[in-house]
Amino acid sequence: MSDVIIAACDGAAKKNPGPAAWAWVVADAEGRPQRWEAGPLGHSTNNVAELTALAELLESTDPAVPIEVRMDSQYAMNAVTKWIASWKRNGWLTAAKKPVANKDIVVRIDALLQGRAVTFRHVAAHQVGGDHLNAIADVAASDAATTQQPAGTAHGALEIPEPRAERMTASPAGRAPKKAAARAKKSGPGASGPGPVIKAKFPGRCHCQKPYAAGEKIAKNAHGWGHVECRDAVG
Repeated sequence: MSDVIIAACDGAAKKNPGPAAWAWVVADAEGRPQRWEAGPLGHSTNNVAELTALAELLESTDPAVPIEVRMDSQYAMNAVTKWIASWKRNGWLTAAKKPVANKDIVVRIDALLQGRAVTFRHVAAHQVGGDHLNAIADVAASDAATTQQPAGTAHGALEIPEPRAERMTASPAGRAPKKAAARAKKSGPGASGPGPVIKAKFPGRCHCQKPYAAGEKIAKNAHGWGHVECRDAVG
């Protein structure tokens, strides 16, 4: 038996919210992919998909063996490692006194983490030369979101999904609109109250590491500009 499980998980939602899916891939101690799985979620959000991917990965691996989980979603990682403590103290309310988003999945993951040796490792998404396992999970989740069909080793797949060049970028996504960035700088990351909701003039990337499209509604949060649901989730 390996001394450690190396794994990655990812979620995808077309249009966000839209057709969504989760995926994970498990490798041996040397990082060679061994098995993978992806599953559809119907109409949902990126954040739900990211959290579900983590829950499905933990449920599919031996809790007695230490595991390294690679993720590109800071939202999902922080939700179950940092924010959850204050959410519990606040009766599952955020700092803004709003109900915690996706509470059921967070509670599910929290139970799965109890008594396990889990190391979380954040990796950049969609990067040329980036983490190979994350790129595999990304493709698997994206394909399952499109087809809305389960896939993976347990479903008869004989090959590991290959990362695709069109899903990679050599540089970070575009910056937030200049006026929006100016307002964010003026307000500062510690400003109280929810930030304004605007339509992005240019594509960019939320702190959850998932992109948003030009014309999509975005909001200011403690980390900058990103998805409206990510602003509401922070606390």
